[in-house]
Amino acid sequence: MDTQNIIIRVATPEDKVYAKTITDEMESSAKARGTGIARRSPEYIAEKMEQGKAVIALSKTGEWIGFCYIETWSHGEYVANSGLIVLPAYRKSGVAKAIKQRIFNLSREKYPESKIFGLTTGLAVMKINSELGYEPVTYSELTQDESFWHGCKSCVNYETLMSKDKQNCFCTAMLYDPKDHYKPEETKDFFESNKKGLERLLRFKQWKLFKKKENPDNGGSKIKSILFHLFNF
Repeated sequence: MDTQNIIIRVATPEDKVYAKTITDEMESSAKARGTGIARRSPEYIAEKMEQGKAVIALSKTGEWIGFCYIETWSHGEYVANSGLIVLPAYRKSGVAKAIKQRIFNLSREKYPESKIFGLTTGLAVMKINSELGYEPVTYSELTQDESFWHGCKSCVNYETLMSKDKQNCFCTAMLYDPKDHYKPEETKDFFESNKKGLERLLRFKQWKLFKKKENPDNGGSKIKSILFHLFNF
């Protein structure tokens, strides 16, 4: 597939015409994967475009191809790159990775001091995040802003999240901390070395969730404790 003619840029108010198409594809994709998402309305997506807090991928003929947007929480302390979606015909072509890179850069430009985090049920997104410098973390390291968790109410797995006191769910949490992070090549190498284990983890979480154990190491090296965070619930 020819991806050289794809334009990936910051969305503008003129792109609001794609908002309904984007939200429809988000919902359709979630149903096809059998996973839940925090649903967003076309109006919400359009607002992100107006604010310059979204990235869109288009063909040179104007066909919508992919999208992602920025959300802020805890008075800007945390930023999430949310709603990544790519048309099925363009998946595994590098478009998703390019969008994630652009939205990550936009987040760093707009919120240089903020921690950037994401929740995902997909190994492919985990791989992309790892290449950007994200680290797998426990839910306790994410924003505790109630408005963020309120957005999960439309997810089919919301009851599971609440039964775990918002400490675990089917999604895997990943975080980039601008003040305390490893180089992208380090997190990328970690992902590649532990890919099979992470894949088993995702399958395991879809089967059954266990109670999260207390972490005995409150001040140790984060990179050494990543697997502990991932496999102890």
